[in-house]
Amino acid sequence: MKNISVLLVEDDVNLCLVIQDYLEMLGYSVISSHDGEEGLRLFKTRKPDLCILDVMLPLQDGLHLAREIKKTNPDIPVIFLTAKSQKEDVVAGFKTGCDDYIVKPFSSEELSLRIEAILRRCRITADVAEKVTFTFGNTVFNYSNLNLKVGPSEYILTRKEADLLIFFCRHTGELLPREVILKAVWGDDDYFIGRSMDVFITRLRKYLREEPQATISNIHGVGFVFDIKES
Repeated sequence: MKNISVLLVEDDVNLCLVIQDYLEMLGYSVISSHDGEEGLRLFKTRKPDLCILDVMLPLQDGLHLAREIKKTNPDIPVIFLTAKSQKEDVVAGFKTGCDDYIVKPFSSEELSLRIEAILRRCRITADVAEKVTFTFGNTVFNYSNLNLKVGPSEYILTRKEADLLIFFCRHTGELLPREVILKAVWGDDDYFIGRSMDVFITRLRKYLREEPQATISNIHGVGFVFDIKES
């Protein structure tokens, strides 16, 4: 825990101080800011391990800040802080690649548990990122390098895209309920995380559109099947 640094960007000065004091009490190193522009500068100079961003920020809102952060480091975990009236922003947040969100007001214990869950998933991901390659049709997927080659096209996946695709590859031909996928890849089957999964599946389908042997089928009301046809 002592080596984990957190970038906290929250424009409510009092709330920012409360969160910072609590996280530092838990052993995290906290870098704080009250606006999006300074938050981005601190991210680039201090290189934190995790970001906690308020959705509504002056100068540069949290969604735009998250997009800029993900351009620099697509694998860094991002948690959004949002008011109940801003829940629709959560879907937009997941499209930027965020990992979780917390609705204000929230308990300190909830914040701690969500951070721990995300860091645990990241460590597990790092620990199991052995060199694994899947080949089917005209496609080569190298999980450890986040590299997907589909015929002449080549894509560098985000870590979450790679985690989702490797889960599909390891369960080819199986009917995978939505909640099973969500628990395995995201660690939670929350509604908004489910919306995020739909976005990621759409991306994978786009990448694989030139691969006639692979399909991701939606079984309405149940889940998905990743199927690879034999040559």
